[in-house]
Amino acid sequence: MNSFIRPLKSLGQHFLNSPETAARIAHSLSSDSTYNQVLEIGPGTGVLTEYLMQNTSKKLFCIEVDDRSIPVLINKFPELEDRIINDDFLKASLHDLGNEPFAIIGNFPYNISSQILFRVLEFYERVPELVGMFQKEVAQRIASGPGSKDYGILSVLLQAHYDIEYLFTVPPEVFIPPPKVQSGVIRMKLRENHLLKCDPVLFKKIIKTGFNQRRKTLRNSIKSLLPIERDHIPYLDKRPEQLHFTQFVELTLLLSGKISN
Repeated sequence: MNSFIRPLKSLGQHFLNSPETAARIAHSLSSDSTYNQVLEIGPGTGVLTEYLMQNTSKKLFCIEVDDRSIPVLINKFPELEDRIINDDFLKASLHDLGNEPFAIIGNFPYNISSQILFRVLEFYERVPELVGMFQKEVAQRIASGPGSKDYGILSVLLQAHYDIEYLFTVPPEVFIPPPKVQSGVIRMKLRENHLLKCDPVLFKKIIKTGFNQRRKTLRNSIKSLLPIERDHIPYLDKRPEQLHFTQFVELTLLLSGKISN
């Protein structure tokens, strides 16, 4: 079977065409023993899948929204036939993976990469590790810390649960078609103390409200969330990019009345 598939712009497809890069991404998954399953998002024609298959200690699943890829993948990896999910990761129930934890890996389409991470946050307790390729600027933003201009909503929300490491940069020429930008690969590992100690809904609301007006101090950007008496609340004279996620947790606890200053 001819494995060539024309990349679709509507799906944001840039197919990886470098065995060396694919091997490097696959080997970026740790030998973590907290999970026995791996889910590859968007395998396409299976360039990365081939190297993931070499790790026989982990059970590999693939999820692919493009119907054209399914027969190609089954032809190349017949043993995966029952573990190829023809669905949209952003909407899929993932019942095929049962209730067991699983790592996520993939060359993520640029146009939905942030949405993929927000979806991961919905069930982060089941995802001990993620290795993903993103547009370089997005990868840097996710891994950046407080004080950086790249530090933003997704940075804080992910770092509240994961330790994040920027691994390496990938040039455009290893893709078909080559994107107009560089790519970056990151690894996220669930922290030991990954559970939020505050109201997650309020935590997210404070972060989103603050960063939506990131040039203002929190006293001004989140004033709709503040009580009338606010002099006892720290961090309000700082801008959101100056706060570590632990300080956002403390701020959330103060605003919810769970602790007093």
